[in-house]
Amino acid sequence: MREKEYLKQRYASIISAVGMILLLSSAMMLTPLLILISHPEEAIHAWAFVVPAASLFLLGIVLWKAFRSPLNITLTIQEGGITVLLSWIVVILFSAWPFISALGLPYSRALFESVSGWTTTGLSIVDVTSAGKMILIWRSIIQLAGGAGLAIIMMSAIVGPVGVGISSAEGRSDQLVPQVKQSARLVLIIYAGYALAGTFAYWMAGMTFFDAVNHAFTAVSTGGFSTRAESIGYWNSTAIEAVTLPLMFLGNLSFVSAWLLWRGKLRMVIRNGEARLLAVLIPLSAAAVFLLTSRALYPQLGKSIRVAVFETMTAITTTGFSTVSYANWNSAGLFLLILLMLIGGGTCSTAGGIKQYRVYLFWRTLRWDIQRAIMPRTAILERSLLEGNRRVFLDDARIRQVLTFILMYLMTFLFGVLILCACGYPLVDSLFEFASALGTVGLSVGVTNAGMPDAALWSETIAMFLGRLEFIVVIVSVIKISRDVRILKKS
Repeated sequence: MREKEYLKQRYASIISAVGMILLLSSAMMLTPLLILISHPEEAIHAWAFVVPAASLFLLGIVLWKAFRSPLNITLTIQEGGITVLLSWIVVILFSAWPFISALGLPYSRALFESVSGWTTTGLSIVDVTSAGKMILIWRSIIQLAGGAGLAIIMMSAIVGPVGVGISSAEGRSDQLVPQVKQSARLVLIIYAGYALAGTFAYWMAGMTFFDAVNHAFTAVSTGGFSTRAESIGYWNSTAIEAVTLPLMFLGNLSFVSAWLLWRGKLRMVIRNGEARLLAVLIPLSAAAVFLLTSRALYPQLGKSIRVAVFETMTAITTTGFSTVSYANWNSAGLFLLILLMLIGGGTCSTAGGIKQYRVYLFWRTLRWDIQRAIMPRTAILERSLLEGNRRVFLDDARIRQVLTFILMYLMTFLFGVLILCACGYPLVDSLFEFASALGTVGLSVGVTNAGMPDAALWSETIAMFLGRLEFIVVIVSVIKISRDVRILKKS
């Protein structure tokens, strides 16, 4: 009986936290209505946002008020995982509503677009040439919010101890400062600063204000939704590409690294393993793409260099913007982009993929194993890495955890590729598209479209969700919920 009462108390706090997140999300769902100030003709789509926002508000207020506890309960990482999982599912379900009401999409397709937005993937089945501005800005807003994370938004807004459990579950285990709420607010300040600077830079580079806002939102969130079917390639502008590259890079950085940069501690950032990996990967990959692919496709030297650099950066940062079509790319160029999409962005950033820290640790583990093999048996090998602004000594359990994640990621990737191949897509296209979905990238060779088979659609939808929240959080949360439900059912 004591265990049941304890669980009821813990789940009351979880549900109350979910209610708070739904309240904040309902307010965010009304932000596209600001478009009506300059485009009153969009009023026809207003109810597509007002109705789900009101429904989400009512659900949120009921959950928050009904289950709010007078006790100050700090959630554990596992309980934070359940909060994040439930919140993301509910918010994603409601966020699909505008795509159904305004565009007439079937629910499965609308849900795909919603998942792609919140997970900052950028794969899209919406025809942006016919979609209204309210829908376009909604896509960008959910990518901006998805990059920050529902947990960060919640913790920056509410008072009281919510603990690091929620942010850790959402992939943000590193805090900028010891106090969780203050750290969350600093993250949002940095994030908002990126978006504002990006909007101004895009506008100065030649975009309209509306396009500048949308692309700034989706660049810093490494999301990749665009208001143009040709993405950044629509403008064919060196200036716009020059604005996009640093925005993608900043979105790729962990917020700890970004905080260190803001404080002028460049040396500490450079010493970080992820920064060292990027310093090697980006120039080598860009050079390889140039030599093997873009040089032959684009006769002008400047254009071929721009394509090689931009497509390399958009793949490794998992942003998903593109300047060219991949229809005429050879297998070598596509293979390089697939590898970069699998590696992914920085830990505790808006990017997806395996994450650069894990890849760097894997590389260092190989080096340590080789060193251990040639060292005397009595020698002691120090295994440490710089994480953010602190040095961490790694034991076998931590290394095993990282290697297990990499194995799970690659197994999921191969299983998803098999599904796409079974749907009739060529192997190279299947490898590319599922790497993009699982890594929350958004680059496409044409597989993802409104007419794709349901099996392919749902496999990519699940892949995007798992890729954003990461496998361990989802699996552990589902197992804990099922176990706790069995305990609560016992008389």
